[in-house]
Amino acid sequence: MKVRADDFAAYTAVEDTLVLASVSSPAEEALLSDWLESQRRAHPDSRIEVLKLPIDDDPAPPVLAQLVELLKADDDRSVVPVRVFWIPGGLPTRSKVVAVLSGRDTYRPPKALQHAILKRDPSRARVVAGEPAKVSELRKRWSETTVAENPREFARFVLRRAILAIERVELRLLGPEYKSPRLIKPEVLASARFREGLAKIPGATVEQAGEMLDELGTGWSRFSVDLIPAMGRAIFSRGFDPNIDYDRSEVEAMRHALENHPAVLLFSHRSYLDGAIVPVAMQENRLPPVHTFAGVNLSFGFMGPLMRRSGVIFLRRKLDDPLYKFVLRQFVGYIVEKRFNLSWAIEGTRSRTGKMLPPKLGLLAYVADAYLDGRSDDILLQPVSISFDQLHETAEYASYARGGEKTPEGLSWLVNYIRAQGERNYGKIYVRFPEAVSMREYLGEPHGPMATDESAKRLAMHKMAFEVAWRILQVTPVNATALVSALLLSTRGIALTLDQLHHTLQDSLDYLERKQTPMTNSALRLRTPEGVRAALDALSGGHPVTRTDSGRVTVWNIAPEDELEAAFYRNSLIDAFLETSLVELALACATRTDTDRLDAFWAQVMRLRDLLKFEFYFADSAGYRDHVAAEMSWHANWEADVAAGGDRLDALLREKRPAIAGPLLRPFFEAYQIVADALIDAPAEISEKDLTAKALGLGQQYLAQGRVQSTESVSALLFTTARQVAADQHLLEPAADLAERRRAFRTELRGILKDMNTVDRCARRQFFARERARRQLRNDPVS
Repeated sequence: MKVRADDFAAYTAVEDTLVLASVSSPAEEALLSDWLESQRRAHPDSRIEVLKLPIDDDPAPPVLAQLVELLKADDDRSVVPVRVFWIPGGLPTRSKVVAVLSGRDTYRPPKALQHAILKRDPSRARVVAGEPAKVSELRKRWSETTVAENPREFARFVLRRAILAIERVELRLLGPEYKSPRLIKPEVLASARFREGLAKIPGATVEQAGEMLDELGTGWSRFSVDLIPAMGRAIFSRGFDPNIDYDRSEVEAMRHALENHPAVLLFSHRSYLDGAIVPVAMQENRLPPVHTFAGVNLSFGFMGPLMRRSGVIFLRRKLDDPLYKFVLRQFVGYIVEKRFNLSWAIEGTRSRTGKMLPPKLGLLAYVADAYLDGRSDDILLQPVSISFDQLHETAEYASYARGGEKTPEGLSWLVNYIRAQGERNYGKIYVRFPEAVSMREYLGEPHGPMATDESAKRLAMHKMAFEVAWRILQVTPVNATALVSALLLSTRGIALTLDQLHHTLQDSLDYLERKQTPMTNSALRLRTPEGVRAALDALSGGHPVTRTDSGRVTVWNIAPEDELEAAFYRNSLIDAFLETSLVELALACATRTDTDRLDAFWAQVMRLRDLLKFEFYFADSAGYRDHVAAEMSWHANWEADVAAGGDRLDALLREKRPAIAGPLLRPFFEAYQIVADALIDAPAEISEKDLTAKALGLGQQYLAQGRVQSTESVSALLFTTARQVAADQHLLEPAADLAERRRAFRTELRGILKDMNTVDRCARRQFFARERARRQLRNDPVS
């Protein structure tokens, strides 16, 4: 059934009409009676028959039997759904519990209060109707899309169509943020497509499938549409600015895109708060809500039912049951076909290191199947960047890096988590919506070749997912916390004054502005000493910066025990400086070669990309070379200077600003070196657990000996990726030359760390040159 306004006069003047009226109280019946009387007066020649139905429950068997007979009477009869719509009003915040208890400001006030409400304000309720559809049209649609078993099933089909038609009308009145799929289970179970697929699964029954749909089942009450974002805002507002920072042009572009196609919102994931922030962002921008996938581990206590009513879909940990996988695929297909939106974290889990993890493709495959099955002419993959000035979870992540275990979720965990939000001011939350990625662009036409070519589809999905992640990275703003943490980590515990911090930060700010990298207002304020002081104040007290103000001047540093927390913030900006950092290492590598230095530069640039491909996102090989060439374009005739070597190459490396490879990348390469050392006398097929334990022990020894420069290098999280690198280099497989290749890998990493030392020396020379200039300008001998 289509929709129109709350009057069907144009249709009843010449037609026999069956009105399916959903009413639940004497007040609503009186409104319906008045409305019907006005219709009959306006169209005395029309025959209007009424069947009253319950609001939410299935009709009783006698009522359903009556509907069966009414539908048999005449295939030319029009069916019109009608319902009383209550317009919210009263309290300013509709989601407050007091509104429910008082009967005010709810979407369907308590029956006992409805007459009083209408007496005070008759405009609070109105009768709405969906556009009629002829019985013959409905019967045709029923036979085409369902198993079409008996007249009672046809009657239920008509009721479902009526509910959908009415809800579309109400959606126009309320706004897109209240769009809700209420009929997933009956619609899916009645689908001919579903029954056909179910028959191919040995031993599968409709009853089992129905139980799984109940398990997946989700949906909104209108009250929960208000309540859940309000709860999310109440939680994060304890520690963050309640006003989320958006790019309004991005919001409007996304609004336009969502009008035409269903979307999957794929968000970056650094905090449990992300799941609360997405519904807040959608609601306060009056955007359609999303169904968010979450692990069943979050369905505990009262939170499980509450989150289900807010659109959360809880998934099993293991998807190894063929029937469950089939039901989940059909569930996703229904959501897509009905143009509801889905959402999940593209990384699958929270990043404990601050940098973006590789995308997970599991759920994306189900969406791709729905698209290739022709259930939508396109599906948009909408990137969502969520970032924070600070997070209280960094202490937890530091514990994981030291080998700690994850705390199980539960009610006590939730209480502690909410309490932690109020411990101090964590700054602002930033949400960005870059341009969406078209599934059609990557997968071709629905029912196209990729519908049967699994390898081609998977390759296309990889490219799609990486493009989404790339777009997230491009719009995520660099903040002051990350820049200050990166600088203080580079000093290895040595404290700096405000002036030293201020003038050292300027090279990085110049670079970001030259590259037109997005920055927060807090980062832009680092141009002034006052802005630097504000950032330091926000981070002081071991969060993770230590301030010492007992002497002549105040100084700030990051203590060794706080390095892992600071590293989380520093890692969030590495992508903005990644290519320029690799250029520095490649230049340093070229200084120590006796062969063609330009070839050595390019070879090392590509090798570094290969070694770091499990840590960071890169353009394809050709695009990456173009980016590197653009990075070097700041220096005229750079290729000639690199090829010449000697003083010309040294001067090129000394002049490059900022010199930042060491502060950003040393922890990763030191972690790789620790793992490489651990592999020297390890068995060929050492397990991940054993390799991590051995690397942690070796790393602690190296820290005690001063053989690694940062405590953050000794990290179980970094060792996990280091093991991936070793596996990619075929260093975890038995082979005759395995020991020799393991030693060569360790030697290569040592060479990269030596290049890093060269870059660090350039950075220190730049720092002291600025210090001398500052002292001469101020005639200030004190530092």
